[in-house]
Amino acid sequence: MEKKISVILVNYNGKKYNDTCIGSILRSTVSEQIQVVVVDNASTDGSLAALQDTWGSNGQVHLIALEENFGFSRANNAGMQWSMEQGIEYFLLLNNDTEIEPDTIEKMFCCHRKTGAMVVPKVYYADRKDVIWCAGGDFTPVICKSVQRGLDQPEQGQFDQSGPCRFANGCALFLSKAIVDRIGFMDERFFLYYEDTEYSMRAAGKGVDIRYCAEAVVYHKVNGSTAGNARPANAYYITRNWLLCNSLHMRCGRHVNGRFLIFLGYFFCNRFAWMMIWLLQGKRKMCSALLRGVFDFCRGRWGKYQAG
Repeated sequence: MEKKISVILVNYNGKKYNDTCIGSILRSTVSEQIQVVVVDNASTDGSLAALQDTWGSNGQVHLIALEENFGFSRANNAGMQWSMEQGIEYFLLLNNDTEIEPDTIEKMFCCHRKTGAMVVPKVYYADRKDVIWCAGGDFTPVICKSVQRGLDQPEQGQFDQSGPCRFANGCALFLSKAIVDRIGFMDERFFLYYEDTEYSMRAAGKGVDIRYCAEAVVYHKVNGSTAGNARPANAYYITRNWLLCNSLHMRCGRHVNGRFLIFLGYFFCNRFAWMMIWLLQGKRKMCSALLRGVFDFCRGRWGKYQAG
């Protein structure tokens, strides 16, 4: 293998994860072809300074410091754009709260070269390495809700067969400049959550396949980069971005079709149920954030959640 590959890590207050992740990348079987690109989203935990101290003199690690937190999509786009300027045409978008096996990148690259597809690996929980977190993904048939294959299943060899899938989880995603030229960069309106869902739907619409590579293994410290889902900001992003994603791919221009109406029925039942749960738990800020997510979608307000 002679081609250069950028491994793009988005860092936001990930000081305790970065070194372990970068170290595992640089131990790759194709380490001489690797360029690590860390895009810092204006972290406040000292992680950028720590990265500069540890990796600043390493030519294989390039740091990009954004002036504010622009979110997951824009940071990944910045990493890919910088890589393209260096003549690099292959990218692995990788969460910084992960570790990879030495042959993971090589396996994903070879799968891409054979198929021309976007490629996702087998992902295990980092603290339970015999339990699957994601082995590719699909969409439910009516409302197009993304589903991770194998979630929380003990490893018994049931996902050892590589093959096509429909949903590419953004935790670890291999793609190329040719794919980006065909389907575009990630949609920066999402900020956080559903950007990988929308990207998978867009790929399908443009005739780009997604392949699950069972031989490529990643270990994920789940929710390490987002501090879990029980926060008002996350309730906001999930609500707003779920609406945005499905409105982009279920509607025909300004026309609302039957499938989108079915989705809206499910969506509002789901969100109402969560509001009732949070009210019973006394979590009124979660309810307020959810409602703001609906209102901001209707108003076309994107970007970072602002607590009020």
